[in-house]
Order: sequence, then C-alpha cells, then structure tokens
Amino acid sequence: MSQLSLFDFAGKGAIVVGGASGLGEAIACGLAEANARVIVADLNVEGARKAVQKIKEAGGWAQGVFVDVTTKESVGAMVDGALAELGRIDVLVNSAGITKRGPAVDYAEEDWDRIMAVNLKGLFFCCQAVGKVMIEQKSGSIVNLASVGGLAALPGSVAYAASKGGVVQVTRTLAVEWAPMGVRVNALAPCSFATELTKPIYADPANYELFVRQIPLGRVGTPPEIVGAALFLASDAASMVTGHILAVDGGLLAQ
Repeated sequence: MSQLSLFDFAGKGAIVVGGASGLGEAIACGLAEANARVIVADLNVEGARKAVQKIKEAGGWAQGVFVDVTTKESVGAMVDGALAELGRIDVLVNSAGITKRGPAVDYAEEDWDRIMAVNLKGLFFCCQAVGKVMIEQKSGSIVNLASVGGLAALPGSVAYAASKGGVVQVTRTLAVEWAPMGVRVNALAPCSFATELTKPIYADPANYELFVRQIPLGRVGTPPEIVGAALFLASDAASMVTGHILAVDGGLLAQ
C-alpha cells in the first residue's frame, strides 16, 4: 500500500455531526474530497443542505440529515439511517458544539445545562451509538472536537471549558475501552477559529485581541486549517494512534 493511499477514504462511509457549518463543514468537505461518502448531520437542516450542495458541486457524495444530539432517539435514528444508506460507518466526527461566555460567579444554570447537553452528553450519545456499529465491524475511527479549553484554563467560558475537558476524558476512556475491538478514538483540540460560533465573540475587538495574544502564531485559525489534522486521525495513516488529543492551536499549549 502506498503512503498516499493511507489518506484515501474511497469505499468508506463517514458521519460528520455538526457538519452544517464551521469546522464540521470544513471536515465534511475534506472527507468528501478524499473520496468518503459523507452524511452531514445537524440540527440546522438548511445549513446541512447547503453543505451537501457544496460537496456535490465539488464532485463528492453527501447526504444531509437532521439530528438533535441531546436525545438518544434522534441520534439512534441518524445512525440507523446512515447505516442503511452507507452500509457501514468507518468514520464519525463529532463537531456539534455551542458556547456562551460569562463570568463564572453568576453563570446561569440553564446555560450550563444546555452547553453540557450538546457538547458532552450529545457527543457521548453519538460515540455510543456509532461505537456499537464499529465494534460489530471490528473497525472504525472516531474524531471528537475538544478544545484547548479542555486542557487549559479558559476564563469567561467555564461551562464550555468543563464540557471540553469532559470530551477529552470521554475520548481517552473510549479509546482504551474499545481498542481491543479495533475502534480508534481521538480528539482535536483547536484554539480559537474564525467560525459562526465565534463571530459574536470576535465582534468585541477587546475579546478578539485577548484570544490572538494567547496564540504564538499571532492569529486565530481558519476552518480549512483543521482539515488535515482531522483526516489524519480518521485515516489509516493513524492506524496506531488512539486516545490522542491533537492540538491545532498555533502553539498555544506549548507555552
């Protein structure tokens, strides 16, 4: 097998949860460009439809589906539908996520609960449902979107940081638990990236400068810059990599 073929996803089926926008959309497009058949799953059905259209216009295969990751029933329906369409699920990317900044001393309970439900519980539901399929297949790769905030302090985003710290530990635990069954589980830990999620935060110049000052490369990331790392972890090129948290952070965690 040639080294380049390790990054070829021909014949493989992938689900990208949260693939309607931002980092998830970029990864979905990257997987399709690498010849995977991609299910773009999102609460935002219109956004998923646009992502699918973008993939198809570039010559790839994609299908958009609705999912509410906070309910097991919705996640189960997504996985059943994907399996029926694809025949197998080789890759799962969990990119669904929300945030809300605010001082920890008066952070609202409803904001905490919603962020945990989407970012942590929802991610676990997706891992659990797809993990059953991959264990049956005796193969598969799961790539979770964590954050530098799951590995270092993130003042002003206590719930988001806590949820991403949970993602790190879910990733490591599932990696060890499922390794004997041939299922790899890794995560990406990006710094601040310019997406729809961060647009309201960056609208305040002081906030934007705060984030940029923390990154040695001197800028925030752009969605295409996450794709190479995601495809590596998902691909056969990373066949000996599991339980790893790969920082895509412009050097932030190296300080």
